[in-house]
Amino acid sequence: MHSVAALLQLFCLLLSLHQSPCSGAAATPGNFSACLVSNGVTNFSLPTSPSYAGLLNSSIFNLRFNLPSVPGPAAVVLPESRDELRRAILCARASSLAIRVRSGGHSYEGLSYTTENHVPFVVIDLANLNRVRVEPGSATAWAESGATVGELYYAVGQSSQSLAFPAGSESTTGLGGQVSGGGFGLLSRKFALAADNVLDAALITPDGRVLDRSSMGDDVFWTIRGGGGGSWGVVYAWKLRLVPVPRNVTAFTVGRTGPVELIAGLLHRWQYVGPNLPDEFYLSVYAPTGSTDGNVSISFTGQVLESKERALSVISQSFPELGLTEVDLSEMSWVESTAKFAGLNTVEDLANRRRQPKQYSKSKSDYVQAPISRHDMVEIFRHLSTGPTGSIQLDPYGGAMARVGSAETPFPHRAGNLYSIQYGVNWDRSEVARAEEFIGWLRSFYKFMAPLVSKDPRAAYVNYLDLDLGVNNWTRAAGGSSAQAVSRARSSWGEAYFGENFDRLVRAKTVVDPGNVFNNAQSIPPLNIRAEGQT
Repeated sequence: MHSVAALLQLFCLLLSLHQSPCSGAAATPGNFSACLVSNGVTNFSLPTSPSYAGLLNSSIFNLRFNLPSVPGPAAVVLPESRDELRRAILCARASSLAIRVRSGGHSYEGLSYTTENHVPFVVIDLANLNRVRVEPGSATAWAESGATVGELYYAVGQSSQSLAFPAGSESTTGLGGQVSGGGFGLLSRKFALAADNVLDAALITPDGRVLDRSSMGDDVFWTIRGGGGGSWGVVYAWKLRLVPVPRNVTAFTVGRTGPVELIAGLLHRWQYVGPNLPDEFYLSVYAPTGSTDGNVSISFTGQVLESKERALSVISQSFPELGLTEVDLSEMSWVESTAKFAGLNTVEDLANRRRQPKQYSKSKSDYVQAPISRHDMVEIFRHLSTGPTGSIQLDPYGGAMARVGSAETPFPHRAGNLYSIQYGVNWDRSEVARAEEFIGWLRSFYKFMAPLVSKDPRAAYVNYLDLDLGVNNWTRAAGGSSAQAVSRARSSWGEAYFGENFDRLVRAKTVVDPGNVFNNAQSIPPLNIRAEGQT
């Protein structure tokens, strides 16, 4: 009888949502919890529950959004299956609650577990939807969106020593967000992005349909592979193409310290090397802020899908200034290299999602399309030498990244980009009162960089979310946007993240979520669904 009652309630939910997709009913958290229970979803926590704080905080990466001034959700839900995930979405929608979906909690601006407009909302946490099934024979894997990058890498490594997947290096990043935004990593110069290697997906739409690649259609399938998370529904799982790697790869990290002019010269030279190495070579740069006795530091991280003899030969010829030696290089399996670059002690640690580092931070990003002069590199290091705790990370493009067309997925940063820059500042609990000072320094440095990076638009990577670029102005949990609001979104952050692909994203959003059920400060707006307060 209980299952019959649950089915009847779901039928009523679907009927009411179909009849009134943009209902203005008041948010009712109490009704939400009752709906969950009656539909068999029992793993959730309310603000009055002893487990609430622990569940909410368990996957918060940026402590800037874990302060008393930040509103919390009306509930945290941890679905155990695809059907429970679907029911949680429908219950939240029927209760007029905004929905935030969290796979790993690494959103740079906290968009997977906060609300910018103080509307009542729920967090649907996918941590328990973390199963990975690897099929070595077909070189594919099905991975639920709650799985972390590390959990995927570990599963692939356990199944085969000659297969890999091209995604990021931070092991506790959730696959749902990583793939939705593109997913750049150490294998991307050889195999492009994580999103470029998606073969199929299971998408749960705002009205509870479960769509695969065939039933969702070309536009929506295109959209979910790089169009950013939180706009379309929830991707329950991804079918991924695994890529071939040798049984051993070469890995290294070498640091260099010296006067500003010397280190600036190294970075200046790297610009002509990193993006032009063979596809099998990845060589990135990390430069922290600060200085010691007038000296600054820099480090180079490399992964080469070749022997260490070949790696040393190529890099010594193309970048002799680095002074790389054989002792700097180590050969290991691909999965061992992912643990090394994630800062882990063992391969088994890849599967531990609770090792997530937590920090107060703010980040920004850029793309460089022409080499920065040696003089300007010196000025960059002079800025860094006086900054608060922080860094810049430069990731080389070229290779496969330049061979994928800028419109093949929503991620447009392809041919013509030499490298990306990620800027960041971070602080600890004792410095919270100085947060605006630190963020102000970052914004000033970002302004200084403007003449040196891409223009019209000044591009940014959606997985490095930056609300400084602009935000939507939603005034309720559901509703849409006028043409003027779409235009504002395009010019402020839309073109920065997506270039000319933004308009196609708007069209796809209008098809799959015309009522704007899935929205946040930088979600894709649907067209011609007028929201209260939008002009």
